Amino acid sequence: MQTTGKPLIEMKHITKEFPGVKALSDVSIDIRPGEVHALVGENGAGKSTIIKILMGVYSKTSGDIYINGEKQDIKSPLHAQALGLGAVYQDVNLAQDLSVAENFFMGQLLTNKLGFVDHARMNKETRETLESIDVHVDPTAIIRTLSVAQQEMVTIGKIMHQNAKVVIFDEPTALLTNDETEQLFGIIDKLKKEGAGIIYISHRMEEIFNICDKATVLKDGTFVQTVNTKDTTEDELIAMMVGREVGNMYDIEHMTPGETVLKVDRISRGNAFRDVSFEVKKGEIFGMFGLVGSGRTEIVRSIFGADVKDCGTVTFLGKPADFTKPSQGIEASIALLPENRKEQGLALKLSVADNTNIVALHKISKAGIVSNKKGIAVAEEYCEKLKTKTPSVSQLVQNLSGGNQQKVVISKWLAQGSELFIFDEPTVGVDVGAKMEIYKLFESLIKEGKTLIIISSYLPEAMGLSDRLLVMYEGKQMGIIPRDEYDDEKILRLASGIEEKES
Repeated sequence: MQTTGKPLIEMKHITKEFPGVKALSDVSIDIRPGEVHALVGENGAGKSTIIKILMGVYSKTSGDIYINGEKQDIKSPLHAQALGLGAVYQDVNLAQDLSVAENFFMGQLLTNKLGFVDHARMNKETRETLESIDVHVDPTAIIRTLSVAQQEMVTIGKIMHQNAKVVIFDEPTALLTNDETEQLFGIIDKLKKEGAGIIYISHRMEEIFNICDKATVLKDGTFVQTVNTKDTTEDELIAMMVGREVGNMYDIEHMTPGETVLKVDRISRGNAFRDVSFEVKKGEIFGMFGLVGSGRTEIVRSIFGADVKDCGTVTFLGKPADFTKPSQGIEASIALLPENRKEQGLALKLSVADNTNIVALHKISKAGIVSNKKGIAVAEEYCEKLKTKTPSVSQLVQNLSGGNQQKVVISKWLAQGSELFIFDEPTVGVDVGAKMEIYKLFESLIKEGKTLIIISSYLPEAMGLSDRLLVMYEGKQMGIIPRDEYDDEKILRLASGIEEKES
């Protein structure tokens, strides 16, 4: 369907002010039928704020919103839903202890003639909707038993069942496999052909140019430009986002590796991974690549002590390091930046300063008494070093953007003085500008003699940063590839189990 006709949504001169912060200033955007419209910008640019205003989570300070030509004051998410708006967030928002069908009909349960809940009818309608987008999930399944990808597809199905005319996708592919991503793109194409308007938020440029018709760029809460994707390039779009030309973002200086720092010898853990062996050297960036479920995360959790392996040995800095709890990994100067930073890497309801010092309280304490003054000074030092955007180090971490939250996690381990940094999906949900800052931090860490392990499901990142790459497939070690032998097709064949190679 062509992107013609009157706009489904018009947001005109939207401004949003929080105490001490202007998150949006005079931003305008419109979404038309059959259009996939990207919303791009660095973390903190205002993307999430404008979406939350549209979905009734925030109230605007000024400006006007028109839905199908009628001026609306969207008062709540339920009001937004009634107006035909739906959103698929990166953090899936479903009732975890209810069934798929119960989530579909939440707030509007179907009843029979006797007034009892008609589960059979609800299950039937839910199954039909999901099957229409090629999603095969039992309507009676409890949400928490489903994978993240399945939960995301259920959310999309729920929105389609509600006949939403405008659907927002916020970083929808962050935790999806390649096949699941293609399935998602098929659903978006179906929605587009049916005349829905799509707002698509992603930091992955190839996705923007693959499925989006237009892109609106925001920077520091202000409107920069709306462009047709066919009339621009990735470099031009990134330059609009960050305000400068961008070269090869992976162009960091690599060090000559020194002595062995970490030795992993034939470790296994249940069905997660088996018989894995590798060594990591001082000053090296050691990469780990594999599809979701390949065992990468489980391996590093075992090294850190968050999970207990079944067999095999780990040696760190020449000493046995068969840890059984995270505190042992921390004491040994190992840092783990987890994939799920919100649940495992941060105390969201504590401040930036508290999070920065949380594993290094001994450094700002005397006789067991913590010095808040020292803690604030440490946090301010790392906010400046990492260019973390926050009104102050007293700000609650939950109020920061995703990229700035990740910088706080990194600050925590820098303050602790770790020797080995394990980064699990370090740039998921992080914008281009923040990515480059994080990559430059990697460079500075290895120049200081630190050692890095980088896990990434994004192959260009995994290849662009690492000196060697361990490839995993369904818990099996498929090979360790040196940088001068990188070949994306070969690596993908290994990671998908098509080709096997002995390590």
